[in-house]
Amino acid sequence: MQREAAIGKRSDFPRVKRDFYATPLRAVEPLIPHLQGGGIRSFAEPCFGKGDLAGHLESFGLRCVYYGDIATGQDARQLTRRDCNGAHAIVTNPPHTRALMHELIEHFLTLARPAWLLIDLDWVANLQAEPYLPKCSDVVIIGRVKWIEGSPHTGKENYMWARFVGNYKGPTKIHNHRR
Repeated sequence: MQREAAIGKRSDFPRVKRDFYATPLRAVEPLIPHLQGGGIRSFAEPCFGKGDLAGHLESFGLRCVYYGDIATGQDARQLTRRDCNGAHAIVTNPPHTRALMHELIEHFLTLARPAWLLIDLDWVANLQAEPYLPKCSDVVIIGRVKWIEGSPHTGKENYMWARFVGNYKGPTKIHNHRR
């Protein structure tokens, strides 16, 4: 019986239930200039978990106008424009199970606002990403992330923030501020 890997393909520990990995501040910091530079002042966070991502974004002056979590009966696949309460963007660390993540991308593209998703960087190199890449306007490379607080090690995968926009036409801009 093949067991599903944890957050990354090189991980050798069991997957955390609901793909719940709290978003560390270090993963959020590279995104802030892109949100602020894009006029984003408010956001919806449909995969809220314990609120780490929303808290980090709010510490930079952004305002969370919607949050939801499957554990409390709020399925991100059911998020509506009305739920977004006028949010300028959707910003979330979605479950990393490909089928569910792809459903969420498709759904977020219907909500008439940009959606920034924290995804492993290798995703863009796989054929399964191909249908979504034409709607990916920007990629902000953040590198490896320390997902487990208190651990001396970072994860084994590189990550990115990917911006999806329903009406986007053009090349994907790559932003790598790790130099």
